[in-house]
Amino acid sequence: MTIVKKHLILFGIIILGLVLRLIFINKPDGLWNDEYISWMIASTPFADGFVQAVKSQCHMPFYYLYLKFFMTLFGSSDLLLRLTSVVAGILSVIAMYFVGLEKDKKTAYTCAGFTAISSFLIYYSQEVRFYSVLFLFSAMCLLYTLRCINYPNKKNFMLCALFNFLILFTHTIGFVFVFFNLIFLSFNLYNRFKKVIITIWISLFAGGILLAPLVLKILTTKSFSQWWGHFSLSKIGFLFTDYFSPVLTNLTNAPDNFLYAPKLAFCMIAPALIAVGFIILALKKNKFNRELFAVAALTVLVLIIAAISGKLVFITKYSIEIYPILIYLACYGVTEADNKVLRNFLIGFYCLLTLGYLTFNQYSAPKIRRAEGHKIVTDMLNRMELKKDDIILLEYYPQNRFEKYFDFSNYKVVAIDKGNFPLYLSNHTYEDAYKDGKELYKNMFLQKDNKHFEDMLKKDITDNLKVGQSVVMVVLNSVSYHSPNSLNTVAGNESAYSKEPILFLVFSYIKNKTFYEMLKTLSIRRVEQKGNWTVIKFTKLNNHGDN
Repeated sequence: MTIVKKHLILFGIIILGLVLRLIFINKPDGLWNDEYISWMIASTPFADGFVQAVKSQCHMPFYYLYLKFFMTLFGSSDLLLRLTSVVAGILSVIAMYFVGLEKDKKTAYTCAGFTAISSFLIYYSQEVRFYSVLFLFSAMCLLYTLRCINYPNKKNFMLCALFNFLILFTHTIGFVFVFFNLIFLSFNLYNRFKKVIITIWISLFAGGILLAPLVLKILTTKSFSQWWGHFSLSKIGFLFTDYFSPVLTNLTNAPDNFLYAPKLAFCMIAPALIAVGFIILALKKNKFNRELFAVAALTVLVLIIAAISGKLVFITKYSIEIYPILIYLACYGVTEADNKVLRNFLIGFYCLLTLGYLTFNQYSAPKIRRAEGHKIVTDMLNRMELKKDDIILLEYYPQNRFEKYFDFSNYKVVAIDKGNFPLYLSNHTYEDAYKDGKELYKNMFLQKDNKHFEDMLKKDITDNLKVGQSVVMVVLNSVSYHSPNSLNTVAGNESAYSKEPILFLVFSYIKNKTFYEMLKTLSIRRVEQKGNWTVIKFTKLNNHGDN
């Protein structure tokens, strides 16, 4: 029997997973900010700022090294960058097969099949971020955790330690999962392999010490990057629907209302309940499964506490390390179900609903557009008929977020971005804004005039324009959606104001105020809107402000 015939079912699952990850992979809107940062850091030479670039962000360096390896060999087109995540995604299907094989072959095929059609994993297999790679490491970590318990030997212990370390080296908050995973491993093996367990703890602790300066720098960097969401109970529900249904909700931020889309409620809830039901069945079967589930539950609990404390935003992808455990337990429950007719019906229904949604729904994982893709902006800029020395005003992101797609050398660029907006709003510093921004800016949101901001715009933009010259204003709508009236309403309501992320308030104000000031002396010549972007072209028609 050839290897193909022996593993025909597995090959079929892998091909299905590959097809689902390749369709619609060439996103026409380009890389959005998080993806763009991945490319930007990976593009930085080792000798010319790579370490500093990693320190400036909130995640560990492995993925950037992974991306740099592929870019060195094959180039840096958007398609190539996305294919690097596909590679990890397909390897994950194989990894989860071997995870399931720790129980039996039926569980192995079920784990591989579930991984292949998971909308959550398909989405991140087309994203230029580390989550596809992180899932692979987490699956391998689970595999060798199980093998250490089932077949304790030196090789399995070493590989278990390796993949725990790779999680630490990839995800800044991965230490939460690693800690509870090692507790689980220690609980099961300490009496028989005390020295080995202690060695693993010491090895990972030593690795953590080596990474400590980088982690400290990342965690102490003052950045507004996480100031765009708040915790709500609905996000716990979205964790299960994102993982176990084809409907993806909490990719960047999610609504407070769990049933935000009644037409999608069935597609969200039904498959998630099926998976949760099988997980419960697995937990009933033995104590070992309950202990394994505790690793996932405690990891999520820590993330919830951190989110409630305002330390991070509770997004499904931040807990992706637990996903292999949840898949394994669900598939364990599938193969242990006594009622074969009901089991086969539920599995058939689950697969039919998931594949049907993936195929026909315009918002399925492979079809989701990158509405904040930066190529959208540059395509619109190319249609603005700009002349040499015209001004491009970028709001929210700096110039380097667009240079992969656009040459700014012929234009003057002004950026009011996440790093310098306090300079434009008032005399307060970035540190002041970071610490007490909501208190400092509340009255400003309620007032019409802001002489400091007006003077900054004149100095950087309007006073530099000659008759016939233009300024193009680039607005990211998803962070500046408040109109003047709604901004005033929110700022005047304590409850609403406390919940609204400061960046949304700030950049709504900047958008509204800039637009108002531009209209005093300039004329609108062109407006384009696409995805989450709006580009407005203002032109100076005379020297008297009478346009």
